[in-house]
Amino acid sequence: MNLRSTRLTGLTAAALAATTAAALLTGCSSEKEKPEPVTFDNPKASAGGPSAAGGQVKHSGTRLPTGPRAAFTTQNTLEDGTKIGVTTLKGKKSGFTGKVWVWAPKQYFDPKYAHSGFPVLIALPGGPGYPDNYWMGTDLKLESSIAKWSRQGKSLPFIVVMPVLNPDDKFYYDGSDIPGQPKMGTWMTDDVPDFVKANFRTFKSRDGWGFMGSSSGGFVGLKSVLKYPDRFKAVIASGPDTVPDSPLWRGHEAERLANDPGLLAERLIARKGPEVDIALQVGTQERLQPNLRAFMKKYGKGPVKTRLNVIQGGRHSAHSYVPGMGNGPIQWISQKMKGPVADGG
Repeated sequence: MNLRSTRLTGLTAAALAATTAAALLTGCSSEKEKPEPVTFDNPKASAGGPSAAGGQVKHSGTRLPTGPRAAFTTQNTLEDGTKIGVTTLKGKKSGFTGKVWVWAPKQYFDPKYAHSGFPVLIALPGGPGYPDNYWMGTDLKLESSIAKWSRQGKSLPFIVVMPVLNPDDKFYYDGSDIPGQPKMGTWMTDDVPDFVKANFRTFKSRDGWGFMGSSSGGFVGLKSVLKYPDRFKAVIASGPDTVPDSPLWRGHEAERLANDPGLLAERLIARKGPEVDIALQVGTQERLQPNLRAFMKKYGKGPVKTRLNVIQGGRHSAHSYVPGMGNGPIQWISQKMKGPVADGG
């Protein structure tokens, strides 16, 4: 089922609207204004802190930042004072250079969690996914919703990482290493996680790593978890395609099939693990529900755990998907993943 036209029309329009709104909320009113630096360093876990100085970690499974540290500037500020930072990442393994936005929750800066890792959610947009990732805008309320849900006990306090999805706005690259094209699969599943490990307190195990995304971004998250279940535990895929259908695959059928979520699920089932948790979302105003139900029926078995959240009145839009996440999906993956541990906990 080819949903490329759906992505190019419905969600591209939503993406452009979201990107425009995000641009209005960045606070960049003048080209002469210098972006405000922002740091995600926690003094108690930085150089000189007891865990770093002694080369030891208080909580088992925590990985302290490995460095080198990136230089972030402020993209947006939330009502609770937390900031969305942005930097440019030169991917060592992919060779691709692109922007990455990051938000860390208030708990990350709480001294009682200074020696604990935090779970990571790599958030991917629909639409072109270039030159911006629309999840960095405050209008969609992804970060503020996670902050609220974590206070309510519905969600883990995720670090949200938002890389560009594609290397340009001309084609979709399916988050894959298409021969002869920029290595967007390596960028997404190697370079971006390595960057996060260099700059943040994370977990060593896959239980601290997941994806979320809408439309084409949902496809990439779904495919990445199924392809690398040793690295990633869970995904919330909203309105995703379930097959790789970039026109750039032409002439490279073997490589395309190596990035097909269905075939990857079959292989994972045949290997009997490890378990992955796939939360799917779809709005009642979309035409995707039969396709997603068929995917779940065929592949939702053995180590491939699936659930479907149907959003009443929901459209193929990030504005529908974020509220939908709070009605089951974020709770479900939070129960499957690893959360921070307070000192003395």
